[in-house]
Amino acid sequence: MQIPPTAQEEMPFAIVQGEPVSAPPTDLYIPPDALEVILEAFEGPLDLLLYLIKRQNLDILEIPIAEVTAQYVEYIEMMRALRLELAAEYLVMAAMLAEIKSRMLLPRPVEDDADEEDPRAELIRRLQEYEQFKQAAEDIDALPRLYRDTWPVHAETPELEQPRIEVPVDLKDLLTALKAVLARADMFTSHQIERETLSVRERMSAVLDTLRQHGGFVEFTQLFKPEEGRLGVVVSFLSILELLKAHLIDLAQAESFAPIYVTAAGGDAEASGAAVGANG
Repeated sequence: MQIPPTAQEEMPFAIVQGEPVSAPPTDLYIPPDALEVILEAFEGPLDLLLYLIKRQNLDILEIPIAEVTAQYVEYIEMMRALRLELAAEYLVMAAMLAEIKSRMLLPRPVEDDADEEDPRAELIRRLQEYEQFKQAAEDIDALPRLYRDTWPVHAETPELEQPRIEVPVDLKDLLTALKAVLARADMFTSHQIERETLSVRERMSAVLDTLRQHGGFVEFTQLFKPEEGRLGVVVSFLSILELLKAHLIDLAQAESFAPIYVTAAGGDAEASGAAVGANG
């Protein structure tokens, strides 16, 4: 049993205050040439014809020409009654549908049925081609578009300058930092006995070289090598104290309990290194 296709609701020809209007008021009078209406639903005769076919869920390859032609002519008559501007293309399509309808109604000899082409073939080809281009245009329009769906944004980060307040370094904080370094140095303690020669003077030069490589600003704990053991840590600490005593380096701390930093005195680590070499 074949179930007849369900006809879709007719598209309203106007929207008034958000409500669809499917028929004009009976008492409405519009003077000639007083109003121009642009139909956004139909952009040409093929578009109108394709709408009539899809509204009834018809197969585009099996178009009932008689039924579709009658509906097409009804739309044209409605446009004339509403005094809408009617393009010649719609009339040409109506004439083509009428011609196809008449050709299909005319009797044909049996021997010519196999050779004669279906009168609807050219119309079906044009409808299929139009449907493909219309779908492609809708797919392209659905893509995100700059200045319609998205907008470029340019933001510049303001320059923030926060002054750094130098807090005097307390001896207790310095010893606490040294204790942490000694604790890490114990982790590298080994039982292998090797005679190492460690010089405070050489380590002073090494500290100044490290400051010069880091732009004259280095964290206190980075000047120690825990893998050298307690002896290496003590020699490094004595070299820092000697440099402080000679006013070749300074200690800085941003706030209480903050990391301690070693800086070259006067910001010139190279001059301090030369002074150590001359004193040596």
